[in-house]
Amino acid sequence: MHLTHRPVQPDDVATLCSFPQSPDELFYMFPKASYPLTPTQLSDAIAQRSGSTVVESNGTVLAFANFYKAEYGGVCALGNVVVAPAARGHGVAHHLVTAMIDLARQQYAAREVWVSCFNHNTAGLLLYPQLGFVPFGIEERQAWDGTRVALVQMKQVFS
Repeated sequence: MHLTHRPVQPDDVATLCSFPQSPDELFYMFPKASYPLTPTQLSDAIAQRSGSTVVESNGTVLAFANFYKAEYGGVCALGNVVVAPAARGHGVAHHLVTAMIDLARQQYAAREVWVSCFNHNTAGLLLYPQLGFVPFGIEERQAWDGTRVALVQMKQVFS
């Protein structure tokens, strides 16, 4: 599978809204959104964030992420990370997060990239350390269904 990435386009939004397959998956991607994800919810998030990027293969959009914080010369915080169900387990998230790290370094001269991952998101918890992220904090949060969850905060620091 040949993967490329590019800035998100308005035509991508409806496709991206189909990626979270359950309230849990949407919570991992976008904790403030309500399931099912709507184009309005996602478009509003894109408008308030920076660096919104999609990964595609042969013209098919497979993944999405952005920065909810993007400080020039400081911290870029990765958010809204999601991969199409059929593309999971094929290196798409690895490509996406690597592209976002490169964007943080090149466009924002970032010193650090942060990512937060909920404790039930096993795929994310296994992926981020492989890409050089190290845990630095855990916060208690409330999931969409009211249960207690742990938000694991990780960062990658550039020398």
